[in-house]
Amino acid sequence: MFGSDKKDKAMSKTSSQASSGLSLNTFATGTEMEGKLKTTSDIRIDGHLKGELRCEAKVIIGTQGSVDGTVKCKNAVIEGKFNGNLDVKELLHIKESANVTGDVRYGKLVVQAGAVISGTYNLQGSGGNGQPASSNQAKKVVEAAKS
Repeated sequence: MFGSDKKDKAMSKTSSQASSGLSLNTFATGTEMEGKLKTTSDIRIDGHLKGELRCEAKVIIGTQGSVDGTVKCKNAVIEGKFNGNLDVKELLHIKESANVTGDVRYGKLVVQAGAVISGTYNLQGSGGNGQPASSNQAKKVVEAAKS
């Protein structure tokens, strides 16, 4: 009554938008999946994924989690094991408990002391232009992480 219907619809729309922004998919410890997976919201993996993951948001591989395959995402936090091709458009954060092996492309990179990294690491380009960095830049990043 007295326009409350419009107000209720507006509140409903706002609350559904807020909750969708907080969505998180989770693979619990002990969960195993093989194949292709695509998501528009964040995903946390504490189990094992073998295959391809495309995520329009953040991928988190927990300390007990592991991924073998290809991951393309906006941001990533690696605490567990990763082996394969990793393409992170923005920030890749490799924690001290991580073991990352493979072909890695990133916008920005943070590697904490204690992390084990090996393979090819390439900056996607400064300013987000998508141009690959020179191999000298990639070597400097990996060598700095080893120190």
